[in-house]
Amino acid sequence: MQRPLSASPLAILVFVLAACSAPVAPVPQDTGPPTAPTGVTATAGSASTVHVMWNAATDDRAVTGYAVYREGHKVKDLPAATLMTDVTGLAPATRHRFTVRARDAAGKVSPPSATVTATTLPAAAEDRTPPTAPTGLRAAADGSRAATLHWSPAHDDTRVTAYDVYRADVRIHTVPGTATTTRLTGLRPGTAYAFTVRARDAAENSSPDSAPADLTTAPSPGAPPNTAPEDVAVATAPGEITLTWTPPRTGAPVTHHELHLNGRFATTIVWGTDPPTGRASYGFAVQDPPGTRYVVTLRARLPDGTWGDFSAPRTAVVR
Repeated sequence: MQRPLSASPLAILVFVLAACSAPVAPVPQDTGPPTAPTGVTATAGSASTVHVMWNAATDDRAVTGYAVYREGHKVKDLPAATLMTDVTGLAPATRHRFTVRARDAAGKVSPPSATVTATTLPAAAEDRTPPTAPTGLRAAADGSRAATLHWSPAHDDTRVTAYDVYRADVRIHTVPGTATTTRLTGLRPGTAYAFTVRARDAAENSSPDSAPADLTTAPSPGAPPNTAPEDVAVATAPGEITLTWTPPRTGAPVTHHELHLNGRFATTIVWGTDPPTGRASYGFAVQDPPGTRYVVTLRARLPDGTWGDFSAPRTAVVR
């Protein structure tokens, strides 16, 4: 009987080495530094602070952070998602020069941005009186990724030096105290937003929030319409927060809503077989100390069982 042929150890080794030497796709190289940030602005907010903002830089891989420089010396390192900062501890009535650089994961640094200047305000006598809240805030969507805000001026016993724009209780933009309008960019298509504005004086006293202004950006082409609850209102009493809103129009009764506090799921609101046909209302107890702030959002369960879009956020302050 003829014995079956078997491969020699050397042949097996050659085969294994050949298999291991199969070509591997090259890893893309980082070919250059990020672009220099554009649209840099600097606004004096007080006798010792300047607010610096800029537009996002680009990179062939990804921008991982930004550095802010004053008079050529680095004063801030910031993550890629941050496009503004306050530079503090400055001398009063002094002109300062600022630039911004982007960096990528390979450690490459962009050229400096254009230089912008701001002069801090003169030192003033002690001022503990905040400005009044801005009034008449209006918000209009500008396509799917931008919005324009308008408001009426606030008043102060000295003068208003800046207006701060807030979204979900987080400051996202600052303009000089002479401005009563601004344009916001970088928004998401088909999303409900709520904005408020606070006035600030040279002593860094901030006004109460303006009344919120809501808007929904235009959806992306072919995207379904927004399904967020509308006209959300917040009322507070000692130890209690009450919400009212208009459920979305889904073609069927909306029996479930999700309540989120500070971006986290809190509870599901269920009405069973007899949900409200108009305005809905829900109250809940809170045990946090007075002054605690909550950002409140809602979303509805749609007829197909999925959850719809989040409402524009509202801020509730515990009493």
